[in-house]
Amino acid sequence: MKFGPASPADAVGGVTVHTLRQGSLVLKKGTTIGPAEVAALDKAGVKEVVVVRLEPGDVSEDVAAASIAQAVADDGVNVERAFTGRANLFAARAGVLVVDRARVDRINAVDEAITFATLAAFKPVVEGEMIATVKIIPFGVAGTLRDAAVAAASGGGLLVAPYVIKRVGIVSTLLPGLAPKVIEKTLRVTAERLAPAGAAIMAERRVPHDEADLAASIRELLGLGAELVIVFGASAIADRRDVIPAAITDIGGSIEHFGMPVDPGNLLLIGNAGGVPVLGAPGCARSPVENGFDWVLMRLLAGLKVTRAELTGMGVGGLLMEIVTRPQPRTPVGPEGNRNVAAIILAAGRSTRMGGPNKLLAELGGKTLVRIVTEQALASKASGVVVVTGHQAAQVEQALAGLNVTFVRNPDFAEGLASSVKSGIAAVPPNADGAVVCLGDMPLISADLIDRLIETFAPDRGSLIAVPVSDGRRGNPVLWSRRFFNELMTLEGDIGARHLIAKHAEAVAEVPVEGHGAFLDIDTPQALEEAQRG
Repeated sequence: MKFGPASPADAVGGVTVHTLRQGSLVLKKGTTIGPAEVAALDKAGVKEVVVVRLEPGDVSEDVAAASIAQAVADDGVNVERAFTGRANLFAARAGVLVVDRARVDRINAVDEAITFATLAAFKPVVEGEMIATVKIIPFGVAGTLRDAAVAAASGGGLLVAPYVIKRVGIVSTLLPGLAPKVIEKTLRVTAERLAPAGAAIMAERRVPHDEADLAASIRELLGLGAELVIVFGASAIADRRDVIPAAITDIGGSIEHFGMPVDPGNLLLIGNAGGVPVLGAPGCARSPVENGFDWVLMRLLAGLKVTRAELTGMGVGGLLMEIVTRPQPRTPVGPEGNRNVAAIILAAGRSTRMGGPNKLLAELGGKTLVRIVTEQALASKASGVVVVTGHQAAQVEQALAGLNVTFVRNPDFAEGLASSVKSGIAAVPPNADGAVVCLGDMPLISADLIDRLIETFAPDRGSLIAVPVSDGRRGNPVLWSRRFFNELMTLEGDIGARHLIAKHAEAVAEVPVEGHGAFLDIDTPQALEEAQRG
């Protein structure tokens, strides 16, 4: 392949290497020079253009990319028409992507001009999802290189294994203290995991955390035609002789592997009974957040055996996330279980829905709303109170005159709630283990409720976010562990942090409440009138 500058007349048949702009002329990269292009270049006064020409024995970028992609594509893979030296490969069906890494490496080792990239091996994919791409770097390559890459690819190194397991049995073991709602949530989360594979829970059983009872339930589900059995233990598997592995061996099954170097997901167990896989799920499998259980489950649903060697090879990339519910050894536990909690009062808003007056300065029972909330925070077990002001800051601060609080002015209050949350979090003393964020327009928030949130907050037990709840509805205030302060500092706009509560569901402790105090905020004149009539 020849590469270099040429006069327009001598460039005929060549392909432009760069986009050329001169006056009104725009000649895009990749354009084949013909008589019309020569005329346009001459008219624009261009004396020289950089082109590339294929020589005998060379193949164009598109031809090379297409032939390599077709050679590597196996069952369940479609190849798109090559364009600009790129041939993309797509999943022809839902399933799990299987990649022959050695074959991919051999293709990429042929020459720097030839590249092949895929999604991660064993990634669950949906029909139509792009899973790989072949890209030829120059405008063409020697035919011998193309042939070498095709040879390296031949036999297929990329396939989508379809989901084949559809009937899944679930056993949940029970111990005192395990709430029924935990099991219901686990079943819901599991059903959602199975749905993309077209699988479903065909039967579920709940039995005492006992070897004999569990063995009987696994045997029953197998008899009902379960193609996969998942056991959610009330207590984590601690040893190969524990209840779940013992129950599997009791029915003539075998334990293939216990433990995996993926975190969360370490305590996963893979067994087999009568040719049917039996999974002992780690505790993190109760959460919808991706964990090691997902990596194994989706492969099994696609009929792919997960070997001991494959499990032990998952360590690189196996640290999926910080497990926020775990105590951090570097964090000293205080005498009261890390319950040094500050209170933040958000009092910077513009009261736009009130139509003019500042709602925080409206009175209820002879006191302003913001003073009522602040006095309750001061009467609670909170270690200190930070009040964030902004709109009419001087008036709000005057309404709190004489109270032992720290004022922080938010200069960006007009940008919305998030800016006030960040201002408050930034002002929390460094020795505080958490902060309870209160809204200044919620006058029915009591010191007792704040105390209950603080008492529920238990970092050493994984309770890092405390939220009041009534009839399944979550209210305010919300207590946040310092572990989440960095995330709270990333909030933007006029939104709170509800999405972070959903993201860290495993860290949430719900505090049951009665009445509507945790839900009543004074946003409108009508709401204020109703509260005053009280």
